[in-house]
Amino acid sequence: MWAYFEKYHYKLTEALSEHLAIVGLTLVISVALASALTLAIMRSPGLSAIVIRLFGSIYAIPSLALFAILIPFTGIGMKTAVLVLVLYNQFLLIRNFIAGLDSVDPQIVEAAAGMGMPPLRILFRIKLPLAFPVILAGIHLAVISTIGIATIAAAIGAGGIGTILFDGMRTRNPVKLVWGTILAGGLAIIANLALIGIEKLAARRFHYDGNAPGKP
Repeated sequence: MWAYFEKYHYKLTEALSEHLAIVGLTLVISVALASALTLAIMRSPGLSAIVIRLFGSIYAIPSLALFAILIPFTGIGMKTAVLVLVLYNQFLLIRNFIAGLDSVDPQIVEAAAGMGMPPLRILFRIKLPLAFPVILAGIHLAVISTIGIATIAAAIGAGGIGTILFDGMRTRNPVKLVWGTILAGGLAIIANLALIGIEKLAARRFHYDGNAPGKP
């Protein structure tokens, strides 16, 4: 174990760096796209339901199958991996973004409107702060999901921790399998604990009771 680390630590750190790059890029694009789509559909419950069902159908497709579908159009590598991960995240993010905005007490919104506050200001000054814990729960789900599925993306040449795992399976090398598992599992655990801490801070900040839908 440690002998492998001492000899090939650069391979482990390179795989971890690639994985973090995939996850980071995916999350930035995912949150930006989900925010834009949420703003476009949030005033129409019917349209919101259609969009969530659409992305729910995409989310139900196994990742390797979706990679295979897109490879003829986008090729192998990181670009296809990020595209698939972004598509998957839309279901998790939009569902929670909409749920968070819908959970805001209508009386608070009506009171703000009655005071002459414009709709855009109500959204950013009233709705978003109150919905933030539920929105953060959706981001939490997306982060953990992205870390896991990004591991499989190594099968299409995207790099990341999955390269260690797949190489370990191909060569029947248990040491590589153990190190790949440690890296993937450790990253997911650290991210989960960090996000739980952030959610607790947000709950205290916004006096949130933690019972909103979609909280992991």
